Amino acid sequence: MSHLHNIEKKLMNSSQLIDQLNVWQKEGCKIVFSNGCFDILHLGHIDYLARAADFGDKMVIGLNTDSSVSKIKGPTRPINDERSRAMVLAALEFVSAIILFDEPTPYELIRLVQPDVLVKGADYKPEDIVGYDIVTAKGGSVKTIPFVDGYSTTRIEQRIRNA
Repeated sequence: MSHLHNIEKKLMNSSQLIDQLNVWQKEGCKIVFSNGCFDILHLGHIDYLARAADFGDKMVIGLNTDSSVSKIKGPTRPINDERSRAMVLAALEFVSAIILFDEPTPYELIRLVQPDVLVKGADYKPEDIVGYDIVTAKGGSVKTIPFVDGYSTTRIEQRIRNA
């Protein structure tokens, strides 16, 4: 099987993800979930996602669609389209699955995934993270990870525009 095929296999729709989650749960895997736009992948993203993946066996990422990124970040975003962003994330060895979502929050996606660990950046308090109620009700945990100083897609975009 080619490397490209292995990467593309990680891009899933809801029914594919449910099937894969069932397999992983039967294998006793601990499922970690995080979400975001991940427009221009940078060191801050890599640090954050690698640390998040360390909380379990399988890492599932909810990726904002292009239209939801525009609503969140403004009309100049995303810089990279959703397929490009998904493929780059899926190429990371510690990422197990990518699923797109278009809703304002990943609440319904978290309800679908039922992760054992929900992870977001430390700019949130755990109890304020969308899906906290779902994960803690099933005995899971909600973790936060500090950001790497100086890295953000918005800063990168500004530097490029100012160059």
